[in-house]
Amino acid sequence: MVSVNDGRKRQMVRKIIKACGDNIAGKTIGVLGVTFKPNTDDMRESPSLVIVPALCAEGATVKAFDPEGMDEARQMMPEVDWRDDPYSVVEDADALVILTEWNIFRGIDLERVRDSMRTPIIIDLRNIFDPADVARAGFAYTSIGRPCMGNGLESRTSEKSGFNEQTDEFAAG
Repeated sequence: MVSVNDGRKRQMVRKIIKACGDNIAGKTIGVLGVTFKPNTDDMRESPSLVIVPALCAEGATVKAFDPEGMDEARQMMPEVDWRDDPYSVVEDADALVILTEWNIFRGIDLERVRDSMRTPIIIDLRNIFDPADVARAGFAYTSIGRPCMGNGLESRTSEKSGFNEQTDEFAAG
């Protein structure tokens, strides 16, 4: 079970890199949420403990915010630029990644976020946003099990295998 979970976390790292044009070296990635789940400061088994260091190892600068877990997370991930609020995370970011589904993140002002970012890309690994709403706000949007949206992105399904490269799923039929 542990190897399956670690494999899934590494798959999410690949999804983030792909959404950023297959290269994150020198890019700034904003991360919202680092705890295992919302409404706790629990870092045990948190996907962030695999995903964030992997992004840094690929050459990205990571800025992050979590409403409850930053004290423990700072000790576990000292390479991260820890911020005091979601909006400072996205300033000049090349992409925004949602790792924990805190309610505070559901209510962020998407236009303000877009205007603060260098590149309007959201990778929502918790599916907290409606894809159409995020696309209308001017973002390229990648989530889990749903087609990519915005900025000319569209779902691509390989006719040969039936594998959808955007949703990481096989097409029915």
